[in-house]
Amino acid sequence: MKINHIEHIGIAVRNLEQAIAFYEKQLGLPCYNIEEVPEQKVRTAFFKVGQTKVELLESTDPEGPIGKFIENRGEGVHHIAFATEGLQDNLDELATNGIRLIDKTPRKGAENLDIAFLHPKDTLGVLIELCENPKQ
Repeated sequence: MKINHIEHIGIAVRNLEQAIAFYEKQLGLPCYNIEEVPEQKVRTAFFKVGQTKVELLESTDPEGPIGKFIENRGEGVHHIAFATEGLQDNLDELATNGIRLIDKTPRKGAENLDIAFLHPKDTLGVLIELCENPKQ
């Protein structure tokens, strides 16, 4: 597998508008995209820092993954996402190597990326997302 760069760092927040205000006013980072991903029960906001993005995630359903994460752990870093090519081939290789996959096949994520998550029990406790831009 070849990782191209850190695509983004996902941060779970209770209130997206308050979090956006902090990042814009206190850190000077303009929010360039807000979108809802209904399949994941989440609203997202993106900020760019060099080539890397910060993704704020607000749950739209307390039973969704971000809602459950915040209930159990509170706000904070949720995942790290790596940009890669050949996402399905990478997932197949990881599965062959015994890595548990949350997503056995890619699905659509924010910013129209193809995404898949690896189980944190096999990734040293870190939820890892692999992303591929289908346009490339």
